Amino acid sequence: MSDVQRAEPSQRPTAEERHATWLELFFDLIVVTGTAQLAHVLHGEPSLADVGLFTLLYLAFWTIWMCFTVYGNVAGDRARTRTMLLGMLGMAVLAASVAGVHEGEHLRAFAVTYVVLRFVASGAWRRRGQMLVDWPVAQFSAGVTPWIVSIWVDGRARYWLWGAGLAIDLWATLSFSAHKLQENAEARRAAVERRAEKRGGISERDSQRLDFTLAHVDPVHLGERLGLFTIIVLGEGVAQLVTVGSEADWDHTLRSIGIAGFLLLVSIWWLSLVCGYGGVPNLRESALPPRLVLLLHCVTNGALTALAAGLGASMEHLHGELTENVRWVLCGSFATYLVISLVGAVVSRRAAKVPVGWGGLLGHVLPPLALSLTLGAFGGRLPAVAVVWLLVAGVGWSLLGHVARRRT
Repeated sequence: MSDVQRAEPSQRPTAEERHATWLELFFDLIVVTGTAQLAHVLHGEPSLADVGLFTLLYLAFWTIWMCFTVYGNVAGDRARTRTMLLGMLGMAVLAASVAGVHEGEHLRAFAVTYVVLRFVASGAWRRRGQMLVDWPVAQFSAGVTPWIVSIWVDGRARYWLWGAGLAIDLWATLSFSAHKLQENAEARRAAVERRAEKRGGISERDSQRLDFTLAHVDPVHLGERLGLFTIIVLGEGVAQLVTVGSEADWDHTLRSIGIAGFLLLVSIWWLSLVCGYGGVPNLRESALPPRLVLLLHCVTNGALTALAAGLGASMEHLHGELTENVRWVLCGSFATYLVISLVGAVVSRRAAKVPVGWGGLLGHVLPPLALSLTLGAFGGRLPAVAVVWLLVAGVGWSLLGHVARRRT
């Protein structure tokens, strides 16, 4: 039998539906703190540079969370508690570093911790003798190299190096198929054997490097973990409303914008979790390969984190107009979410081999999308409460579209 094998169906937990373990739920607590710290980057008057920095920090935080999440998904009850808790501690350092993100010491700590956690996560797979097919970034270390270089770099060049590392990870996610992974594994096997021949035989260490399998994620369990992440992000939106609201006078305007913000988050919860999969709105479980689901999840929750920050800022400006930057954070993140909902609906209908129904889809996505972009560009004279209520109307229109599609 070949040393490199595909995971057999019997290796996947199909007989009994898995749920998140206590260890995984404890690990996810760090997302609560991390999301709050990331949203803080967009507080005040966020500039385009602040949005770019938020994007880099969020992608790094999400990537580390995903590295340990897929490890727990595949390892199940055999996941090492020490590995998961080490990941949790490291992510706490990442979250703490965000607060002083413009200070050199904090940025260096963020980069060092990111590099260490990537190698810890990769080492967990080597110990298991497995190669993950569905998300190769968990073991692919080329994207870490720019981060290592950035430890000794100051200024804006550090951010460009971080972006380069994340771009390499994105390339790996999109380009490494199961077939390519197996080819690479066979090539590595041949190289090890050639070196072993020159030394006069295969050592025990070489034997361990050759003996591994290709592993796949459990989609049901993964969907639950991804959904929990989304719930935590939506919870940050609720926390923003409560925190700002608790410090303001409870007049009619505050009650109105508070109800509007709550309805907006409830509608997004419905589209993402009741009508979606893994927190991605309008997506069915088997409509896309897991790696593409993870990409959509990443973009979706990045947008929702920014939306939470925008809602908090709206509460702070509840008796006036939103500034242009705050308005764009709120409306731009909502527009991004609508685009993802359209993608989820299209790929789900194609996977189910039913007509896409472009007229109906676009009719229920384009109007709220156009509304949110129009508010971002020209809503400067509208009071904050009116902007939030208009976004509620937009997401309500999308929900009606989903109900209409379910009936057809």
